[in-house]
Amino acid sequence: MAQRTTVVVLAAGEGTRMKSALPKVLHCIGAKPMVAHVLAASRACGADRLALVVGPGREDVAAAARQIAPGIGVFTQHERLGTAHAVLAAKEAFAKGENVLVLFGDTPLLRPESLRALRAALSDAAVAVLGFRAKNPKGYGRLLTENGKLVAIREENDATGTERAVNLCNAGVMALAGKHALSLLAAIDNRNRKQEFYLTDAVALAVERNLGAAVIEAPEEEVMGVNDRKQLSEAEAVLQRRLRDAAMDAGVTLIAPETVFLSVDTKFGRDVVVEPNVVFGPGVTIGDNVTIRAFSHLEGATVGSNARVGPFARLRPGAKLGADVHIGNFVEVKEATLAKGAKANHLAYIGDASVGEGANIGAGTITCNYDGKNKHRTEIGSNAFIGTNSSLVAPVKIGDRAYIGSGSVIVADVPADALALGRGKQVVKKNWVKQGAKQKAKAMPAKQKSAKRKAGKKAAKRRKR
Repeated sequence: MAQRTTVVVLAAGEGTRMKSALPKVLHCIGAKPMVAHVLAASRACGADRLALVVGPGREDVAAAARQIAPGIGVFTQHERLGTAHAVLAAKEAFAKGENVLVLFGDTPLLRPESLRALRAALSDAAVAVLGFRAKNPKGYGRLLTENGKLVAIREENDATGTERAVNLCNAGVMALAGKHALSLLAAIDNRNRKQEFYLTDAVALAVERNLGAAVIEAPEEEVMGVNDRKQLSEAEAVLQRRLRDAAMDAGVTLIAPETVFLSVDTKFGRDVVVEPNVVFGPGVTIGDNVTIRAFSHLEGATVGSNARVGPFARLRPGAKLGADVHIGNFVEVKEATLAKGAKANHLAYIGDASVGEGANIGAGTITCNYDGKNKHRTEIGSNAFIGTNSSLVAPVKIGDRAYIGSGSVIVADVPADALALGRGKQVVKKNWVKQGAKQKAKAMPAKQKSAKRKAGKKAAKRRKR
């Protein structure tokens, strides 16, 4: 039977360098909190149990973690006395001798493959550490090895010149074998300048006890930690490259990949084309043979096969487009369903509505869904034709094949096959401009008339000269 594994995610840091009221681990990349990425990698690597260590009063972090990973154990580190102390705050989660993987909530780019390799290294070592080859190792702890075995982690301030030349650095991620984890953690002391209990001391203890320590290497960008907004943007850039590559490998055409932004849960069908400057927020699913034109923004939306969206379109949460639907420039859709073949090609707002098959929504049409207090729905039947600049005041139903005349304000239901006109009758008043000028002249006060006459006389004298 395989050894059970508990992943302990440390998220008790205050993250003051983010300069934010939001806890650091809840800042997002790929439209998901950083801690969500760490928990996803933990589950994907085959963890049997997840545990999260938070700081005092951080119920917001705990609540977010429980939403992401129901059943996760949440533990509080009441005093910040170092990383080993933080891990021991969750010892209840691995008290039965499980292997322990220690991760950090601000390292969102970890891959499950690296975590599986780290866990596998425990087959002949009590401790395994994730390392990376740093382009610039300054500031990192160095991983010192002999004959391929990890013998020590040396902090830069304590390293010799030769040791500082080593570019194999400590990523902070560590695995401890179940039968040794608690004894190693308990033996770590705080006899150091900061008087803290450092998890890295577990390596020296394992070597002293002849229990063995191993190092697993990962790419530098994978173990990137995020401490400020600049590093957050760098992590976002790495994740976006991964997501774009995965989309293109799956058969999506990204015409200008560097301008397209994806969420980790964006789903694409086959033969999708995405033009430049498109943003996919969370919860978007795109069917086969869809074209998303430039400068469109989609979030919480489903797009059916052979549909066309944009350019400059916005699909908000609850937008559901059927097959062959066309959503054109400057059209916004929210909490609305458009059935097969429906079209809204220009300048429209479709909110809290259902649009039947083959219906046409003219330019400037809006569904007036909000009365200042409540939202109401508009139902548009199949093959209905809504003329330009129409306002459909919900709740209202437009029947199948019904026509709405351009410029209408519709406040009552329209039956199938009917024509509805809801606008004032056009009136033309001939010679209105001239008549209006005469009326203005009659109404001009005496002083204004006198001033006008004087001005006219002065002008006449100037002309004679």
